[in-house]
Amino acid sequence: MIDDTTFWLLTIGLGIGTFAIRFSFLGLLGGKELPDWALLHLRYVGVAVFPALFTPLVLWPDATGGEVDPVRILAACAAFLVGLKGSVIGAIVAGMGTFYALHFLT
Repeated sequence: MIDDTTFWLLTIGLGIGTFAIRFSFLGLLGGKELPDWALLHLRYVGVAVFPALFTPLVLWPDATGGEVDPVRILAACAAFLVGLKGSVIGAIVAGMGTFYALHFLT
């Protein structure tokens, strides 16, 4: 463990850093019109971030000890196929429904 002083200095430093990152977008740019090139690039943030967030949870989940789980892969495929139609809620329901149904059957 680290001592209390180091812990609190680190916690305060991380809090200031997190505030600065969020304020840079919300406080400084919140009421301004962004240029077209910035808006174009911001459209792809979700497409780039979401796969990076859930791919490790599908391919190497901690729940299975890092082993590939076919149930999770099938649930991700079901969510992806429904998501292609453009329904976010439908993709979530399809993925969760497939996961729980297959998990219940196996």
